Amino acid sequence: MKSSDLFVRALEAEGVEYIFGIPGEENLDLLDSLSRSTIRLILTRHEQAAGFMAATYGRLTGKPGVCLSTLGPGATNFVTAAAYAQLGAMPMLMITGQKPIKTSKQGHFQIIDTVDMMKPLTKFTKQIVAGDNIPSRVREAFRLAEEERPGAVHLELPEDIAKEPTKTPVMHASRVRRPAADEKSIRLAVDLIEKAKCPLLLVGAGANRRLCSKMLRRFVHQTGLPFFTTQMGKGVIDDSHELCLGTAALSSGDFVHRAIDAADLIINVGHDVVEKPPFFMTPGGVKVIHVNFTTAEVDPVYFPHVEVVGDIAHSVWRMGNDIRPQEHWEFKRFREVKAAQEKNQAQHTADDRFPVTPARLVAEVQAIMPPDGMLSLDNGMYKIWFARNFNAHEPNTLLLDNALASMGAGLPAAMAAEIVHPKRFVMAVCGDGGFLMNEQELETAVRLKLDLVVLILNDSGYGMIKWKQQADGMTNYGLDFTNPDFVKLAEAYGARGHRVESTAALRPLLEKCRDTPGVDVIDCPVDYSVNVPLLNEEIKKLAAAL
Repeated sequence: MKSSDLFVRALEAEGVEYIFGIPGEENLDLLDSLSRSTIRLILTRHEQAAGFMAATYGRLTGKPGVCLSTLGPGATNFVTAAAYAQLGAMPMLMITGQKPIKTSKQGHFQIIDTVDMMKPLTKFTKQIVAGDNIPSRVREAFRLAEEERPGAVHLELPEDIAKEPTKTPVMHASRVRRPAADEKSIRLAVDLIEKAKCPLLLVGAGANRRLCSKMLRRFVHQTGLPFFTTQMGKGVIDDSHELCLGTAALSSGDFVHRAIDAADLIINVGHDVVEKPPFFMTPGGVKVIHVNFTTAEVDPVYFPHVEVVGDIAHSVWRMGNDIRPQEHWEFKRFREVKAAQEKNQAQHTADDRFPVTPARLVAEVQAIMPPDGMLSLDNGMYKIWFARNFNAHEPNTLLLDNALASMGAGLPAAMAAEIVHPKRFVMAVCGDGGFLMNEQELETAVRLKLDLVVLILNDSGYGMIKWKQQADGMTNYGLDFTNPDFVKLAEAYGARGHRVESTAALRPLLEKCRDTPGVDVIDCPVDYSVNVPLLNEEIKKLAAAL
């Protein structure tokens, strides 16, 4: 058989279901081999979107998502997606083509050193120089992509290597169990928690793994400890849980930060410094227990006192078994903070102004989302509002990126979620700026007959940067643009287009689109003028007065 057949067989042995991407002439042998495979090629309209889809597949399944491009410009279009997967701890394999490496008659046409380009962005990057090496290269790539901390890997398959004959068999994955944390570190952590007066649990992105959610729910039930989350830790434990104090969506000054200030110990499960800090450590301040798969990366704002290193689910299970709730634990302050935050949120969700205000928008989306529904956020101002106000009930049902925080990922991520979970309701929420970075994938969604709602928040500008600009007292400059008619644009791609004409009309329209199969695009005007007075002034003032 030719080496491209062996490559595809190696992917099949790893359980690959889909490959997202755009082939080129250097991939033709691989494409031919795929045509006889059980693996389904999902042809996209841009390589960046294919990478976002593969990364999201990895995030949702724990298995590396696979994406494909040709050499040169196809490969460079993977760069943002590689960083997205690497920083966000999403297992992903990128496959790129290359001109023949043994003999070439095209000089340096389209040739760049893709392997070297990928080194800072991946855990592993290799050019395959012999067909017989394919099984070991593919196995190693998958092993490293899945291994904690998960991330991006890359293989380059040159055109002439893909044609080579080979008789080498594929390799199969060995069974590997993650190491358990040291018993002494468990005991030390348990002692600190029991001796603390106001212990507080933090749930981070690393806890969005198999079994972690189950073990953390059990831990909270056994101990009665209040908890808060990072943006990427939402839903690991139901956000509507009575002991949930909210999400650290802002860097400081929010209600949840008053709870953090009151804690004398934070049990930090699954957070690392890649995600924007949910709190800032200071010398002599709150003590922190680091519970994660790997040791802590020390940072000026993060230097934990005790580390419990090993499989997170096992560590949480062990600590939960040993901890005994203490009579001296005091959570009154935490309850006061939670009540104040809920009161403040309720006041703003009833705002009937049009264009729709962010707090009201989140409330309307919350009202129509099933408990297992999946919400994919692009990156923009609304991400902070959803992180603060939206209750995610299950792990990985609020797909947001607080690591690379790339615009353009919301729609492709939602498409991948719909492919992985076709029986769930999936909605993408995108700003007008982020949506137009990958709007061409509407054609892909329609072609694949996906059932998807895309809610575009239209403010004709880059709203998050405007917020920062205004908060810094600067003049509004350089951030406004005009948009196409999103209804006509959706219809041009074969989707259904809708426009929100009043705040009262938003929920009925969302319900109609939710219950109608196919791709629906909703143009929703949004009013971000409340961002500075609410987030920078009112909330900080009320929280500080607690």
